Amino acid sequence: MTKVKSIDIKAKKIKYSSSDKIFYGITGILLCLLFVIFAYPLIYVVSASFSSGAAVSAGLVVLWPVDFSLEGYSHVFAHHLILSAYWNTIRYTVVGTLINIALVMITAYPLSRADLKGRNFLMLFFVFTMLFSGGMIPWFLLIRDLGILNSMWAIVLPGGLPIFLMIIARTFIQSSIPHELLESAQIDGCSDARYFFSCLLPLSKAVIAVITLFAAVGHWNSFFPALMLLTDRGLMPLQIILREILILNQIDMSMVTDPEAVIAMLQMADVIRYALIVVATAPILMIYPFAQKYFVKGVMVGSLKG
Repeated sequence: MTKVKSIDIKAKKIKYSSSDKIFYGITGILLCLLFVIFAYPLIYVVSASFSSGAAVSAGLVVLWPVDFSLEGYSHVFAHHLILSAYWNTIRYTVVGTLINIALVMITAYPLSRADLKGRNFLMLFFVFTMLFSGGMIPWFLLIRDLGILNSMWAIVLPGGLPIFLMIIARTFIQSSIPHELLESAQIDGCSDARYFFSCLLPLSKAVIAVITLFAAVGHWNSFFPALMLLTDRGLMPLQIILREILILNQIDMSMVTDPEAVIAMLQMADVIRYALIVVATAPILMIYPFAQKYFVKGVMVGSLKG
């Protein structure tokens, strides 16, 4: 039997000129500096939230937690409404994001079709709503007259169609999905609805990921609509409850006579602030890596032309 010799194929190394090496070296250094500038505040907040109040107030926390402690989180989660607020925020975020995705894609698809009559007028109408609104009082009266005041729908329905995201999705469809695909589907007898669900949506994963991330972050951080439209404490989202916790831990110096108690309360208030930041931002930060690979592509392709 003939022996087959294994041949090692070495990858050819790319030869860079001296100017390329200098350029990539400077770029790498700048990127490392930018990473440190943007990442350090986040690392500091997380480390401070797991440190003792005395260490945070004394400025001993630099990179790692000092005198590891969970006092800040214990105070935050000791609030009797914190778990229900978390559930409400998750519910508002999931339902609101699904509504945003559905309305954005349903609106963006027909507006991307060149054969839609009155398309320019409709786009002008949508863009007009980005610049002008009826005002706070008409907005409140509308929600009240619709009968959805003090309910979940008062939070998720009024902003159901984000115009900015709709424009991104429309531009993505126009620039990334060829019109010939629609023509081929129509020749095969495919209806518009079948084309939308079977062809368009599977090819729009990048822009859908962008819409999902933008919408989810917006709903998660939403504060003012709940403050204006909700009175039931059981429906309050996380941001409202975190605000209350922060206010409750503010100290009225005129009411405190013991200096040691003042120092202890001030130290605890510092830790609670950092714990609140982590509690409010951690879920979104955990979701972002799953959408990152689609995020840049969706935004860049969707912003090529209007």
